Amino acid sequence: MLENCKSARERWGGVSEIIDRWLHSRQALLVRFCSLSEKKEISEGDAEAEENVRQLCQLLVDYVSAGHFEVYEQLIREGQAFDDKQGLEQARQLYKDIDKTTDIAVDFNDKYQETDDLSSLVSDLSQLGEALESRFSSEDQMIALLHTAHKNQLA
Repeated sequence: MLENCKSARERWGGVSEIIDRWLHSRQALLVRFCSLSEKKEISEGDAEAEENVRQLCQLLVDYVSAGHFEVYEQLIREGQAFDDKQGLEQARQLYKDIDKTTDIAVDFNDKYQETDDLSSLVSDLSQLGEALESRFSSEDQMIALLHTAHKNQLA
């Protein structure tokens, strides 16, 4: 029994590190997003804004990808390992909400990654901001359901 506890702690303790790194990248994404959102108007040929948009796109794609291909997968495995049927069912619903915001993030990236036309950036940032707010809320709930809820079982 002690061996099972040790094994679980070793196995799922690393999830905390993955989540921590991911949340750190969320913070970097938000900083870049906020610095762009502060501008009410962006003039044509604003090289600084263009570079900031490209950096935002890179951070956005990295963050979304890490969520889908690393973090959510680990959270689901943890829920399965603890046979948390209720948590997994709620997580499925949250994932549907998260998935909707992925489309908005990908569309934003596709539009701005390779363009210098920032004429609709202010309104697109507003839409992206709403999507990110919804996404972060759902992700935080998923972490609480499938990771934080099991911390006591790891001790």
